[in-house]
Amino acid sequence: MKNWKLKEIVVLSALSVVFAVVYLAFLPVGKLLSGLFGPIGYDFIFGIWFIVSIIAAYILRRPGAAFLSETIAATIEVLLGNASGPLLIVTGMVQGLGAESAFALTRYRSYHLSVLMLAGIMAAVFSFIWGYFQSGYAALSGGYVAAMLIIRMISGALISGVFGKAVADGLARTGVLSSFALGRELRKKRAS
Repeated sequence: MKNWKLKEIVVLSALSVVFAVVYLAFLPVGKLLSGLFGPIGYDFIFGIWFIVSIIAAYILRRPGAAFLSETIAATIEVLLGNASGPLLIVTGMVQGLGAESAFALTRYRSYHLSVLMLAGIMAAVFSFIWGYFQSGYAALSGGYVAAMLIIRMISGALISGVFGKAVADGLARTGVLSSFALGRELRKKRAS
């Protein structure tokens, strides 16, 4: 964060706080889906828990934005009372590293939809590997575990990548992001 501007830190922090609340709000939805479909139920909406990392990276275009936003969101979620406790912060870090890895692959030069979707997929893969050991997926059948992973990856691509881009683009169109990388990109496209 050495070369970050104060406004970038403020936006990253604000997004993290907002999405910590969103994450908490989606826990009952996950529990309902899990009650209906078993452990795989959470995977249908798991992409929601990666979305801040994709939105923050897409808006700010800074190395570390995905990791930091997800880590801060997880920390806020714990402070707001998530029953998972401090271990959730490690989960947030793992998810953030997954998303961050996709942006690092492009050397932080590409923020096209395909990269945002890849970031959602990578967050899903990293979180799944972490969850495999944390949540005892080894006790489930191999086919079921594979289905969980595939559904989580699709959720990461669509909810975090596609929907995350739509949310950030919508914010940018309002003009509130005009001094950020995404806002500047939008202005260039309009001028062309």
